[in-house]
Amino acid sequence: MSLTDLTATELGKRIKEGKVTAVDAAKESLENIKEKDKGLNAFVTLADEAGVIKRAEEVQRQIEDGSLTGPLAGVPVALKDNLCTKGLRTTCASKILSNFVPPYSATAVENLEKAGAVIIGKTNMDEFAMGSTSETSFFGAVKNPHDAERVTGGSSGGSAAAVAAGEVAYALGTDTGGSIRQPSAYCGVTGIKPTYGTVSRNGLIAYASSLDQIGPIAKDVTDCAAILEAIASYDTKDSTSVKRDDTDFTSALGGDVKGLKIGIPNDYFGEGLDEEVGTAVLAAADTLKEMGAEVERFDLGLVHYAVPAYYIIASAEASSNLSRFDGVKYGYRAKDYEGLHQMYKRSRSEGFGEEVKRRIMLGTFALSSGYYDAYYMKALKTKALIKQAFDKAFEEYDVILGPVAPTVAPRLGESLIDPIKMYLGDIYTVSANLAGLPAISLPCGVNSRGLPIGLQLTGNCFNEKTIIKAAFAFERKYGESIKPGGEEA
Repeated sequence: MSLTDLTATELGKRIKEGKVTAVDAAKESLENIKEKDKGLNAFVTLADEAGVIKRAEEVQRQIEDGSLTGPLAGVPVALKDNLCTKGLRTTCASKILSNFVPPYSATAVENLEKAGAVIIGKTNMDEFAMGSTSETSFFGAVKNPHDAERVTGGSSGGSAAAVAAGEVAYALGTDTGGSIRQPSAYCGVTGIKPTYGTVSRNGLIAYASSLDQIGPIAKDVTDCAAILEAIASYDTKDSTSVKRDDTDFTSALGGDVKGLKIGIPNDYFGEGLDEEVGTAVLAAADTLKEMGAEVERFDLGLVHYAVPAYYIIASAEASSNLSRFDGVKYGYRAKDYEGLHQMYKRSRSEGFGEEVKRRIMLGTFALSSGYYDAYYMKALKTKALIKQAFDKAFEEYDVILGPVAPTVAPRLGESLIDPIKMYLGDIYTVSANLAGLPAISLPCGVNSRGLPIGLQLTGNCFNEKTIIKAAFAFERKYGESIKPGGEEA
């Protein structure tokens, strides 16, 4: 068995026990990437090999002298390419940042390094995290390890593909409207979007600041809990960071779901949901019911307003956040221009891709005089109503269960033809970001073509432990019986 076939915590345990070394793990990960990534395009930048081995040797010494004792010490990790890494190119998969090397690392990255992680490289993504398929990247589309003619989902598609293909044991992604959960579902891996404010956004190159959260993508729930525990921290450099004393997420692993109240929104099982996806998700609900959970259907409401509200808010924030990329301070600058204003225009026109330009224009329009109240303010009011609807639902239920996406992974190119169709693919995921809720995606089956189907469990604010407990119980009971790829265990 390849070391990268192990889960992150399994590999960390073997390293700690002396059965393998951090150097062995790093070398095998680098070899797997060289062998597999030409067909996947999951990575944008690989760290210098000599530097990776040197870091692995340093971590190995710290493990041996007892300085590093955590479950992730010595385990290779990949980082989404919108997380700043000191001395390692960080591009957001955009031409405008194609030569940017940050002078500092994101807080979440620093936390992983403190835990003994060995950074292998930066993963491909939708440009500036704007997309649901990882096809809008300046460096080309990421391909699904289960079917190279299909997308990985987005925007954290490179991270999900790298984990699914065994290039690394785990990776970090970011989630603005489902960008961890949806690619996890399409690639048959597990991903958590934590409660807003749990993981510092310092060093994350923002798409939409009020919605973005960093989270783990891994092979199972145990890994995700351990990774989230490592990266969660209060940070004075992030004004939205929350002080929490309950980030021991691995303590939620184990136990049963007897008495857990699970609500299934009727709104999630209407028009547009693929029949095989719906069947697999409801079968997962039946499994949890058999294990002792109380499962009920209910009307959540406002679901159809979530996507338009999300895209107006996210695009408005993107319009503001991306104004800093002007060709002056860093990044790409057009070669031919006359005067400052033309330099701005040409640098941004040449540096940004079509989807990014589309969202900047949409956001600028929504914020413009005469339209601010009609669009942006209305979207903010809708966001508040969606939060109220979830608050009411959580008065009755501990967990809300539903699909991650309406379909399995679509074919490459299909979504780019119709951007609105791509936006509607986020219908089940964006609400968690609008309401700041934690949510997890984990495999619950495959369709008739052997493509993975994801189950989404959403919890109330700061209740990650509840969804981790439910997800772990489901995974333990059922996860081995259906594997991505269509093989029966």
